Amino acid sequence: MSASPFDPRSHRLVPEQRWFEDFRIGERFSLPSRTMTDAIFLAFQAASGDNHPVHYDVEYCRAHGMPHMLAHGFQVVIQTAAGAGLFPHLVEDSLKAFLEQSSRFLLPVFVGDTLYPALEVDELSPNRSSGVVGLRSTVHNQRGELVLEGRHRYLLRKRAGSA
Repeated sequence: MSASPFDPRSHRLVPEQRWFEDFRIGERFSLPSRTMTDAIFLAFQAASGDNHPVHYDVEYCRAHGMPHMLAHGFQVVIQTAAGAGLFPHLVEDSLKAFLEQSSRFLLPVFVGDTLYPALEVDELSPNRSSGVVGLRSTVHNQRGELVLEGRHRYLLRKRAGSA
């Protein structure tokens, strides 16, 4: 049996690539759910340098009327990282830039909450040879409550010859 030579460029999670014109308003990309454990809080504190006790001292939090440690807003935002899902694998050939990100924090997230992030196409702004794909970012908790909403915007190439 003769094996074909290995080509690293063909080693892709998603072989079929997408371009700006392949996206549709309302298309949804679910990201993996994650329970906010003590370990996740510790990792975020180590990575961010955050040192406010509301994010790492459970007794401080209880003394201030909270049931447990409160997640830092950025700890919640990072749950919407597109790289956790399929979107960046779909646009490996067409992605030109991650342009911006914004978020609004609607409800607190505590240790033990399970978060369900998602991205949904809510903007398609064409240019001559590229276009901006806007994604509404949402994070719901285990009770179905929306705890974060925001936006991501990406600049994608159009398919060659479609300009």
